[in-house]
Amino acid sequence: MSQQHVLVTGGSGFIAGHSILQLIEQGHQVRTTVRSAARESAVRAVLEDAGLAHPEALEFVTADLLDDDGWPAAVDGVDVVLHMASPVLPGHVENEDDVIRPAVDGALRVLRAARDAGVKRVVLTSAFHAVSWGYPPSDHVFTEDDWTILDGPDVDAYGKSKTLAERAAWEFITAEGGPMELTTLLPVAVMGAEISGANQIVQRMLAGELPAFPPLWIPVVDVRDVAAAHVLAMTATGVAGERLLLSDGPALPLAEIGALLRERLGAAAAGVPTHSMPGDPGRPKLTSNQKARRVLGWEPRPAADAIVAAAGSMIAKHLVGN
Repeated sequence: MSQQHVLVTGGSGFIAGHSILQLIEQGHQVRTTVRSAARESAVRAVLEDAGLAHPEALEFVTADLLDDDGWPAAVDGVDVVLHMASPVLPGHVENEDDVIRPAVDGALRVLRAARDAGVKRVVLTSAFHAVSWGYPPSDHVFTEDDWTILDGPDVDAYGKSKTLAERAAWEFITAEGGPMELTTLLPVAVMGAEISGANQIVQRMLAGELPAFPPLWIPVVDVRDVAAAHVLAMTATGVAGERLLLSDGPALPLAEIGALLRERLGAAAAGVPTHSMPGDPGRPKLTSNQKARRVLGWEPRPAADAIVAAAGSMIAKHLVGN
């Protein structure tokens, strides 16, 4: 792969951090955005601690999803944009626009700036939240052809934000994107070695905050594989105009995740519960990753690797423990 000049939006994010590491390791020149210049030193320190190969290959610019200022400079001279910046606030929020507006307006702001700068391709990080929410339990296998039903049951502001932002991006490309290409990636629950943020599911288990496992299923994908998919999607043929669902296999019940942690971590997992709450576990959401495998040549690792990597990094950084 020839060297690309890549903009990664939202450099402090979980997926963004791993993507930056992989891009620079593969010889690309990377620029990333932070909302405040004061954040640069902290983000750079986290990346260097995680093994940033060539710090000189990483440049920072200041840009906010709700402000036009900064984006022309961010995209200047860039070949590809990996647009990852978006609020991550699952569950109930007081004002849904606090989540939806930055996601939608920010995506359009980035796409306009990229188009005007002659960027060849934008890879937008959407989510499984834009695919499978709002449906009743069933044996349906979710693919890239499915879209979340915005007025369906249990659709939170985050799910709406990811769905509306992705739809707005596709509409923009159709109406005024010109020759610029768009690909969207739709990962399920992302776990793995921490660069920033926290994996709340694993963290709460290790911290002993769950007296018992709720009857829930979680579809998992490793953050390293999600980052790899973004890097592959920058230059792969046959991905322009495509959505790609990123999942590594069947959803796991929380009790199985807990059992894995106890098996692999021993005493470090002493806080992980051993019992499940009563109740109907319902049905897991079924997914297919065949398109991503076929189009990208993407080979995700087992969910267990992601779960153990997440736990190990939290323990090493003393984010959980006695």
